Amino acid sequence: MRLIIYTDGASRGNPGKASYGFLIKGSSGEILYSEGKFLGIATNNFAEYSAVLSAYEYIKQKWDGKITELNFFMDSKLVVEQLSGRFRVKSENLKPLIYEIKKNESLFSRVAYKHVPRRLNSEADAIANKALDNLNYQV
Repeated sequence: MRLIIYTDGASRGNPGKASYGFLIKGSSGEILYSEGKFLGIATNNFAEYSAVLSAYEYIKQKWDGKITELNFFMDSKLVVEQLSGRFRVKSENLKPLIYEIKKNESLFSRVAYKHVPRRLNSEADAIANKALDNLNYQV
């Protein structure tokens, strides 16, 4: 089974009040789950990585071994390049998140990180901003 995941992080102040949002869709585009969470004070990149890691955690809990392929879409080109191994991660506070993400990657046959324009990531962006305004959000 293949999942499509849209993720986004938000930070007002960078660092400032931060949150993430993610949306999981099935292979035919149906929405399976969405979640947003307030993170406190953090950078936008920390929020972006938190979205990816939280999506992994939910997928492991919900589908435990039944998913083989994950396609992540996000509007942060930097995060896509770093997770794909093309750019180095310099921030020490991001390295533990990336370590956990890489551990999770190994549980799936195929994982891809793809950059999309902000307008194509509007659902995850809206979830992240709703979480920032309301402190948490789940559907």
